[in-house]
Amino acid sequence: MFDRITFDPAVMGGRACIRGMRITVSPVLGLIASGLTVEQIQQEYPSIEPDDIREALQYAARLAEEELHSLPEPRR
Repeated sequence: MFDRITFDPAVMGGRACIRGMRITVSPVLGLIASGLTVEQIQQEYPSIEPDDIREALQYAARLAEEELHSLPEPRR
């Protein structure tokens, strides 16, 4: 599902990284949340491509999907 988000125990402890680089998804999302543009993020991380940033957002959205489960009624 995610071609640009990789997980490798030998790279950044297996955390979600951009294309196997030592750049994790978390700081990229933090920069987006701070209001930086794609171009500004690329200035901070020249090896990142716009598609990497889009996929990082898609990955975060997938993690944030909510599933509601009803709890069983307590027995009386």
